[in-house]
Amino acid sequence: MPEPYTAVGLVPAVRGIRNRADIGRNLEHIAHLFKAASWLSSLDLPVRLVAIPEGALQAFNDEVLDLDHVTFARDCAIDIPGPETDVLGELARTYDTFVMAQAKARHEAFPDRFFNVGFALDRTGEIVLKHYKLTTLYPVEHSVTPHDVWDRWVELHGLTLDAFFPVADTEIGRLGVLMANEGSYPENARGLAMNGAEVVYRASYPHPHTGNEFFEIQSRARALDNNFYVIAPNLATYYLYPEAQDPIDTFGGRSMVIDFKGRVVGQHLYGAGSSYVAGTIDINALRHFRTHAQWDNWAKDLRTELYQLIYRDSVYPPNLYAERAPFTHAEFRAEVIEKQVQLMVERGVWVDPGRSS
Repeated sequence: MPEPYTAVGLVPAVRGIRNRADIGRNLEHIAHLFKAASWLSSLDLPVRLVAIPEGALQAFNDEVLDLDHVTFARDCAIDIPGPETDVLGELARTYDTFVMAQAKARHEAFPDRFFNVGFALDRTGEIVLKHYKLTTLYPVEHSVTPHDVWDRWVELHGLTLDAFFPVADTEIGRLGVLMANEGSYPENARGLAMNGAEVVYRASYPHPHTGNEFFEIQSRARALDNNFYVIAPNLATYYLYPEAQDPIDTFGGRSMVIDFKGRVVGQHLYGAGSSYVAGTIDINALRHFRTHAQWDNWAKDLRTELYQLIYRDSVYPPNLYAERAPFTHAEFRAEVIEKQVQLMVERGVWVDPGRSS
């Protein structure tokens, strides 16, 4: 049984990239921050998990600048494993800790495409988890998701929880990934929970939604709903290019560690400078609570026959990018968002405010 330990979430500044080689500067910064955070945080309990937030390697220029998907896939997306994850693996070995992180990465079955991938390395530097993001940041993120290539994904990986909500059973607990906008949908968190997740990575989230408490409300609710820990570091300042002089705090801080009852056990509210957040993870306490509580270990009481009615009819279209690259921002608004809103109105779920009564 894992003894209590400290989990650290890095809060790094990040520089946008033009090519894969530019990632090196961000990795160098991460290594310096990793050292400082691990040393000072270990003055409490030993640090056994370090989480590096989404965007820390490549930033978000593909989204911010509406870049061509194929070009970014060829020039900027990485391979997992690859040289970049080798650097993180060396950090894991040096500090004898697990590492969780994210990157826009390629998949061998989908040429000229990239996915948004969360991953974990054990303390020997081996990759023990790869999670392909299921819910992108609409309408700006260009990453392909498994649902966007649904038929082919099921053919390759099966129609199981492991195919979409993978969890790694490790010596520090069962690890899962709930990146950014994935956490805006309770179903994604529940999928991880029903596959056994105990410690969940949830990063990053943009301002003003962070400052307006979306990030905290969602992260704490997902932790409470599913009785798992959430490690939720956010990024610090963003330099649009490697040579840029003036950064912008586009994320808004509010990094946190949340326990299995939705309580904040570590936080760092400031976001305009590189730092870190830390909190205690007690897997034995989580497991005892899940198996001994009578009421608020909620998952045991799911009336699944009822809930199937909610999801009987398809809402978001599958296979959206089975035959084409992801839409640009303008195309996505016209081809997806506007049609999805109309669908909800036509089904009587939403009411058009312009409709005469």
